[in-house]
Amino acid sequence: QVQLVESGGGLVQAGASLRLSCAASGFSFSTTTMAWFRRAPGKGREFVVAINWAGSTTEYPDSVKGRFTISRDNAKNMMYLQMNSLKPEDTAVYYCASARDQYGSAYTPPGEYEHWGQGTQVTVSS
Repeated sequence: QVQLVESGGGLVQAGASLRLSCAASGFSFSTTTMAWFRRAPGKGREFVVAINWAGSTTEYPDSVKGRFTISRDNAKNMMYLQMNSLKPEDTAVYYCASARDQYGSAYTPPGEYEHWGQGTQVTVSS
């Protein structure tokens, strides 16, 4: 059974840092592209960044570029999102997701993500 469990969210002030974690189990994590998405209050789901099995990543959107960094530890079946200089507009539920195909590109279309975690809330106060 595939499980993705996010953790590390919380309530922080603007300018603070958080590190989100995604613990994966039940599938071949080391060969699967993984991604972070987020959903802000009243908005649709937004793709943040993805990382493929070899560690290649997508470009970051301008909204987080230079502040967020994705990484993974295949030995631990873990993915991370380091978020620095947080802004109130980063407030959202953050989800990790796993792609359907093995050995895929980091640029996997959003519709090709098969499994999702339950999300972790990040709230940034001004």
